[in-house]
Amino acid sequence: MSKMSRRSWASNPSYIDERYKSTILRGPLKSLVAIDPELAELTGPAFGAEVIGPLDHDLTRNGQVNGEPIGERIVVTGRVLDVHGNAIPRTLVEVWQANAAGRYVHKKDQHNAPLDPNFLGAGRCLTDAEGRYRFYTIRPGAYPWGNHYNAWRPNHIHFSLFGPTIATRLVTQMYFPGDPLLAFDPIFESVPEAARSRLVSDFSLDVTEEGFALGYVFDIVLRGFASTPMEVD
Repeated sequence: MSKMSRRSWASNPSYIDERYKSTILRGPLKSLVAIDPELAELTGPAFGAEVIGPLDHDLTRNGQVNGEPIGERIVVTGRVLDVHGNAIPRTLVEVWQANAAGRYVHKKDQHNAPLDPNFLGAGRCLTDAEGRYRFYTIRPGAYPWGNHYNAWRPNHIHFSLFGPTIATRLVTQMYFPGDPLLAFDPIFESVPEAARSRLVSDFSLDVTEEGFALGYVFDIVLRGFASTPMEVD
């Protein structure tokens, strides 16, 4: 196996990290057992344009009921790449996030912050021929999460990527540059230091749309020594 194709465990978070309390309960205590995937897992499902609605990529519009969502509009774009730097076209990318006040549209989220009736907080798109995706959304707010005293999650967007089949689904989080909460976040800090920068987006004036939204670039590398750290629960 070449260096380019060998997975680097140093760039992925540990299964169990005492600072991130949930991993103590759900992290495996025994060595994982390799299982050969079945044919169905290797060949499907394949996601095409028929599963994507015209507003699925635009979180500023796909949840509107009677007005615009509240918050700072942003554009998030980037490329999905393999270990060799090749584009992965027509792969499904899904996102979900808290609203500008730091609250999710979910019954389990009881954070004392307002819900936005015009913001659903979820979207999806397919990468183009160059592996590029693009979302319009609202910059998410920080929120308390109870892991330890005075614990707050940094602003972040969750990403789910399927790759060529459902067996290759991976989940990660995108953070924002300069966020002071990153230094206090056990989830971010549990990632090896050399790989943390791969989870932080870059501000881009070129992507920024004049008078409308600030732009951020977040490239995602699936597997390999330079892979984007993924959640492993």
